[in-house]
Amino acid sequence: MPPKASKKGEKKAGKAKASGEGSTRRKKRKESYSIYIYKVLKQVHREIGVSSKAMSILNSFVNDIFDRVANEASRLAKYNKKSTISSREIQTAIRLLLPGELAKHAVSEGTKAVTKYTNNPAAGAAGKA
Repeated sequence: MPPKASKKGEKKAGKAKASGEGSTRRKKRKESYSIYIYKVLKQVHREIGVSSKAMSILNSFVNDIFDRVANEASRLAKYNKKSTISSREIQTAIRLLLPGELAKHAVSEGTKAVTKYTNNPAAGAAGKA
């Protein structure tokens, strides 16, 4: 007699089967910043965890900030009649969107990340573009 599947397993098994065919479908991936948020949390406070509700809120926050920065950078590129968003547009968008000291820290961290990326030989041709 086979072991009984839990209710969770039944739900997944039900979704995996394609209707009419015997083939299985892959579950659609849901992109999230949660692994990156978790890594940063562990760098800052090793002993502290984060609930799934809090992680969901932080993920929404990151998505919101990303959208705002992308929209502002896009607007700046259009004003300057450019078709490409460069690090300069991103930096200016950050300065416009974030208040005072937070903008300064964001710009310095971003500059540090771009410098590290362009000086990394593992980045290859992508770093030279």
